[in-house]
Amino acid sequence: MTGLPASPLQRNGEERWLTWCLGDYSTMSVTATQKQKIVTDYKIHDKDTGSPEVQIALLTERINHLRQHFDIHKKDHSSRRGLLKLVSRRNQLLKYLTREDRTRYQHVIGRLGLRK
Repeated sequence: MTGLPASPLQRNGEERWLTWCLGDYSTMSVTATQKQKIVTDYKIHDKDTGSPEVQIALLTERINHLRQHFDIHKKDHSSRRGLLKLVSRRNQLLKYLTREDRTRYQHVIGRLGLRK
């Protein structure tokens, strides 16, 4: 492992060092291809990227990724705060959709499996 700086993590083995360097941090957020697939699945018309349905679906995907992150990193409180913000934003969008069009709301929560 030439070229890598010395680290206290190296004393536990090179595998741990590589895991720390490369890690699963690239999978923390939703990738562009996943985001594009979600947008195409939930869009109302051809140029739709910001309808409540699309926003709720994107937030749900990010929330699910963060839940997987917390299975591994139980004491990551700063990211937990971000998770709570995402959940709050999703709830606001769901309340808006409930007020505006109840059938669209029912359709979205049915597809995403929310509020059983």
